[in-house]
Amino acid sequence: MGQKPTFVQLFVRVLMRLLFRVRLEGEEIHFGRGRLLIVPNHQSFLDGILLGAFLPRIPTFVVHTTVMEAWYFRVGMQFLPHVVVDSTNPMGMKTIVQLIESNTPVVIFPEGRITQTGSLMKIYEGPAFVAAKTGAEVVPIVISGALRTYVSRMPSWYRRQLFPQITLRVMKGEPLPMPEAKTSKLRRRAAADLLRRRMQEALFAARPRHTIPGAFLHTMKEEGRGRVILEDVRNTPESYGQILKASLALGRLTAKLTADREVVGILMPNVGTTLALILGLMMNRRVPAMLNYTAGSEGMQSACDLAKIKVILTSRKFLESGKFAEAAAKLTGVQVVCLEDLRPRFTLSDKLWLILYALRFPAKTLAPITEEDPAVVLFTSGSEGKPKGVVLSHRAILANVYQARTVIEFNQNDKVLNALPMFHSFGLTAGTFLPLLAGAKLVLYVSPLHYRIIPEMAYDKDCTAMFGTGTFLLNYAKSANVYDFYRMKYVVAGAEKLSEEVRQMWFEKFGIRLLEGYGATECAPVIAVNTFMAYRTGTVGQILPGMDHQLVPVPGIDTGGTLHVRGENVMSGYLLHDQPGVLRPPQSEIGPGWYNTGDIVDLDTEGFVQIKGRVKRFAKVAGEMVSLEVVEKIASAAAPKFQSAATTQTDGNRGELIVLFTEDPQLKRDQLQAAARQGGLPEIAIPRKIFYVDKLPLLGSGKRDYVTLKQMAEERQEVPVRAR
Repeated sequence: MGQKPTFVQLFVRVLMRLLFRVRLEGEEIHFGRGRLLIVPNHQSFLDGILLGAFLPRIPTFVVHTTVMEAWYFRVGMQFLPHVVVDSTNPMGMKTIVQLIESNTPVVIFPEGRITQTGSLMKIYEGPAFVAAKTGAEVVPIVISGALRTYVSRMPSWYRRQLFPQITLRVMKGEPLPMPEAKTSKLRRRAAADLLRRRMQEALFAARPRHTIPGAFLHTMKEEGRGRVILEDVRNTPESYGQILKASLALGRLTAKLTADREVVGILMPNVGTTLALILGLMMNRRVPAMLNYTAGSEGMQSACDLAKIKVILTSRKFLESGKFAEAAAKLTGVQVVCLEDLRPRFTLSDKLWLILYALRFPAKTLAPITEEDPAVVLFTSGSEGKPKGVVLSHRAILANVYQARTVIEFNQNDKVLNALPMFHSFGLTAGTFLPLLAGAKLVLYVSPLHYRIIPEMAYDKDCTAMFGTGTFLLNYAKSANVYDFYRMKYVVAGAEKLSEEVRQMWFEKFGIRLLEGYGATECAPVIAVNTFMAYRTGTVGQILPGMDHQLVPVPGIDTGGTLHVRGENVMSGYLLHDQPGVLRPPQSEIGPGWYNTGDIVDLDTEGFVQIKGRVKRFAKVAGEMVSLEVVEKIASAAAPKFQSAATTQTDGNRGELIVLFTEDPQLKRDQLQAAARQGGLPEIAIPRKIFYVDKLPLLGSGKRDYVTLKQMAEERQEVPVRAR
């Protein structure tokens, strides 16, 4: 068990509490009950002193040789038992093994160095192998707040404070199993990967708990009201303070038109006003419902009926410039309100409230909302049936934001270009809330279809990150100058399968490795993503921390199964056509709280996810299951410069026939057969019919419109269509 703290330990503990208001939270560490290895993240030179002062017993610290080069660190470590090792030296690791096997509690920073990114850095193989070899209880400790001290190693642009609040959160400990591998080298590498994922799980579990408005105010407090955070097509940079002012004003105005907890439609483009409107509605406990303006009047009417929307907020300028006025006028049972018409309603008393109270004490103006309250309503594309309303809570969206931040390094030095519409979960969570709440600058653009303008914006604004679908990224690459993306660090692809052609084009033309991810609107949306630290071509990366998953076997498919997931980023439930306004919580055959993605996937031994296709995107040809993804892969190999999409026709003899729509007017069946043979793909996946179209139909999110393609196939019409 523990021992009484020494006088020095007590003195340092009191001093740290006075200066940094240090809090120790989480699980109890049981010293003296066997082998114990404590693995904290490394934020500053204070970390060792903090742990020595606040742990119930002073452990032995393993210190890297490079860290001991700092004279002030050497002075501080004189008061703590420690061992200096080089993590790359096998003899140093043997010393640690002997300490742990003698039941001496040991603290080792598995990153080996203080972070310079704000995120988890490389996990060394030595500490991970020691943990697996000794069978010790591995206890992660998440240190937060020390990053902002003046003794961290963050670059000069990082905003520091003299005495920020510091929290030490002790997570649940458990042994790290020894991985199975052919060689010791592979076992060490696998152990490091296991420890990295354990640390990422701990970082996610220790995240701060907020609502979205609360998280915005927290970030603004840390970054400063005057920090410029947003740019859009108006070319008027906005700071956190300006966004706050607009949010408070719009929230006050819209509260006069709507009721508490009412679902309010938003029909707006990607501009700063839209973001302020979303935040303003949330601050007043209204639920913004993001309407897809590319869906036409029928699609928008369906969404309004689903969510029982009575009021739609829009902009007259947007309706006129986007030619959506006619579609909006056809909507029935709703009041369409233009923001331009609300300005006269902002009275003198509203202005005094804003200037004298709300801007001074914004937290006190927030309506009482919880993490579990609905934050937004989004609508599925309806690519396989009628659209559904997806209700995402504050908890779900913020969980997904922190999951992404745990595995991908986003910080204040980044600038994110987001052209994906906010009515799409990828554009809302990853493209908007992620940079906003990470302190990264955000550049909003009104349409992802402006293929020549977006690369120019990336160049002109010095953007370092962007998100896009495979289709959009292909067209950006075709239109861009080789130097347009010279500052790009992260380009994340999602929403549809990324073709090898697009991947190779970006690498060869710009030297950029695309990071393919995978998600669903119901999961807010990211489920898995490749990162620089964990990347495998041909997969969509590893499942994010904080998510459970199971594979349910599918008859006729030998490996893998339907992916079911559960986690804090999963939706609160569906709104469906048969019972508008009634929330149906997620449930699958596994049980309540589980979401069936409908995707057939396979996982390798390291947890990388390979998408085989959707259950509904398999054709049953003569009793055999054939993936339409494989059909499209064959078409891509046969006609790499053109887009193709596969669907099915009903057939009385064979059950279903595979039909291919292609933009290549010269594509023939013998070319597909040759491509299949060369790729080792089955002959049964060769489509029986090939239809030429001048442009494949697209949804507003950039996904292919398979509903329209299916209708075209059943009608057996070779009709050119235009993307919408």
